[in-house]
Amino acid sequence: RRIVLLIVAAVFAGVDLGLKAWATTALDGRTIEGGPVDLQLAFNPGVAFSVGANAPGWTVLAVTGLITAGVAVALWRTAPAGRRLWGIALAAILGGAVANLIDRAADGQVTDYLHTGWWPTFNLADTFIVLGGLAVVALSFREPAAKESATDEQG
Repeated sequence: RRIVLLIVAAVFAGVDLGLKAWATTALDGRTIEGGPVDLQLAFNPGVAFSVGANAPGWTVLAVTGLITAGVAVALWRTAPAGRRLWGIALAAILGGAVANLIDRAADGQVTDYLHTGWWPTFNLADTFIVLGGLAVVALSFREPAAKESATDEQG
């Protein structure tokens, strides 16, 4: 189950990295109108909403790397006993985080290509992270309360 979820995360990352490579070439200097979401090339040296854009690049890379490692550990530890949707949600977060981390490692910035006009330009990896995070929150409300063990009740 762990390997399957890591493969799912790799697929999420691969799709976004492929789109970033395409966007860098196809969208350079142009916009493709698509209704509510246009395709427009942008680069972000920070993280969400350009937070940390003025921080040293190694700091942003290190912090995002640590967070990505934390998500990978959570996926690894919960995969054997966790519910399928929980695992997919963590795989989405991990895949998006890995894609943005790989993209950032190359030149210190993340390639964005989805533009709404009313929201900062973002990428598919960001969408995976947000939707995975929302799923984790929603699923955490559905999890039954942990039962206390007999030793906890006695002591």
